[in-house]
Amino acid sequence: MKLKTHLKLDPSLCGEVVKQKEGYAKVRLTTTQQMGADERGLVHGGFTFGAADFAAMAAVNDENVVLAEATSRFLAPVVVGDVVEFEAWMTKKEGKKAWVDVKGSVEEKAVFEGSFVTYIPATHILDCS
Repeated sequence: MKLKTHLKLDPSLCGEVVKQKEGYAKVRLTTTQQMGADERGLVHGGFTFGAADFAAMAAVNDENVVLAEATSRFLAPVVVGDVVEFEAWMTKKEGKKAWVDVKGSVEEKAVFEGSFVTYIPATHILDCS
């Protein structure tokens, strides 16, 4: 399956799609020093959330998909050097909305879980008024 959305994202910041099928995507984020929030190497949660969001968008895989709503839980810290894998499953699609559950882990340890509501307009969101 070919990725149709968020094609200009920098994989060094938001991860890369390593597996994808209809309604599912896996994104791998290799954390770097630039993501560190402090001298101990704690990765800023924005990078974790960004990769989870990208996984949700890739699971929906529509060129116009955007995030409408999200709930998230950070279950454990991510530190510089961790490789985080995010798995995203589309659980429901109704009209222009799709719901996606995302889980993130470092090896077998859960670090993130979230529920994302996406919106799929007929045209690019910047063309909508």
